[in-house]
Formats: sequence, C-alpha cells, structure tokens
Amino acid sequence: MTPAEIARRAELDTLYADYAHCLDNDELEAWPDFFTEDCRYRITSAENYEAGLPLGLVYLTSRAMLVDRVMALRKANIYEPQRYRHMIGAIKIGAEDNGALPVVANVIVVRTMQDGEMSLFAAGRYIDRLTRQGDAWKFAHKEVVLDSRQIDTLLAIPL
Repeated sequence: MTPAEIARRAELDTLYADYAHCLDNDELEAWPDFFTEDCRYRITSAENYEAGLPLGLVYLTSRAMLVDRVMALRKANIYEPQRYRHMIGAIKIGAEDNGALPVVANVIVVRTMQDGEMSLFAAGRYIDRLTRQGDAWKFAHKEVVLDSRQIDTLLAIPL
C-alpha cells in the first residue's frame, strides 16, 4: 500500500469508529454530521436489497430528514431505554470514482435492555458511498443491509 492509501485507510477506520461511538454513546444529535446534505440513508433486508426493491424499513433522503428523525426520537417516540454496541469491521474500500468512494463494512449490533437482557439486535453490512468534504469523509449514501428479514419493531436508533 502506498502512504496515501495507508492514510486513507486510517481516516476511514476513524470515521467508522467515530460513527459507532456516536450511536453507542447516545450522541444522536451528532449523527447527521456524518452525512452530506443530500445524503441517502436506508435500512433494508438483504433479500430486498438483492431483489432491487427500493424502499426500506427506514428511508431518509437528506441530512434534514436525519435531523428530524433524531428530534422525533428525543421528543415524540416512546420506547424502553436501551443501549447498543456496534461492532464494525472488515472494511473493504473500493476504487474512487469521480470523488466518490465505495466502502463495504460488516456490522453487528448488540442491544442491552433495561433489565440487562442482551441480544443480537442486527447483523449485516453497510454498503456506503463516501465523498470528501474539506478534510473529512462524509456518507453520501449509507445502505444498512440486514442479513435477516426478521427485524425487531423496536428499531429506535439509527444503525
């Protein structure tokens, strides 16, 4: 790997670690900052993704919609307090194309309920398209493709 590729790998490792810590530490107001203004964020099943079906369990098409989702989680939605731990790894970086960088990463999310019960909440992959804005990478598209089509209805926070 060239020094530039090593530097880019370190930047992306930091981006994905910061993303996980933001969600896991309930810093949801900072979550939209990881995205471009005209981003797309979708959570779907692998089955729907492979069939090319466009809609998902969550489908947001701008940073403003991400901000609205966080506001709804804070003010309108009622759900049992829970904690999450995201394990993101096996990051595969594709070839940059017109300033866009495709990245795929595996993700596992463990949920801990108030009574201490832990469960594997989600497993799958991120299929992302990143762009550089200034000196930082931002998600232009984040597809959360879940391995199972059985999705818990308590999908409260972003994945």
